[in-house]
This record gives sequence, C-alpha cells and structure tokens, in this order.
Amino acid sequence: MKELTVTELKALFDANADFQLIDVREPHEIAIASIGGENIPLGTVLQNTSAFARDKQVVVYCRSGKRSGDAVLALEQEHGFDNLYNLKGGILAYADQIDSSLTKY
Repeated sequence: MKELTVTELKALFDANADFQLIDVREPHEIAIASIGGENIPLGTVLQNTSAFARDKQVVVYCRSGKRSGDAVLALEQEHGFDNLYNLKGGILAYADQIDSSLTKY
C-alpha cells in the first residue's frame, strides 16, 4: 500500500494538482473536522468503486489512517486499483502538522 504524508498532501493542494481526495469517515465525523474531498464511508467503499478515479492519483483519508488504509488495501486486492494513496496519520496528523485550527477528536 502506498502512503502519502500530510506534508505531501499539502503540496498537492498548494500546486492545485489534479488528484481525487476521498474521506472514508462517517458524516458525523466530517461535521467535526474536514479537509475536503468526497465522502464515501468505509462501510460503503466496496459498493462505490466507480466513484474512485482510476486515471489519476487518489488520496484516501480518515481520522488516523487505519480505516483509509483498510479501504485502500481492499480496493487494491479486490478491484485491482494501483493509484490509491493512504494519508499517513489521517486528519489527526494534518491537524498536528499543517492546520492547527482543525478540531481533533
């Protein structure tokens, strides 16, 4: 599984890079803190594979990186994706290293 650091994600944002950002947390978590992206809760990922781009980099995140890592592994193993990146440390790492205004929970 490929991973991306929060610093690398910030660089993608800053460069206006063409990538897809997917948040696999639950809607109530997004209400607490978000860095954007399309919401596809972990439990629905395998039913929504068509929502994941295959022609560009896709960064998948959650609170700490565990659920997004599970999603990336499942999509790689069961559907042959090779363009997915797990956000290492999730939104907690983003709050710690990039944007301290994000609420940590």
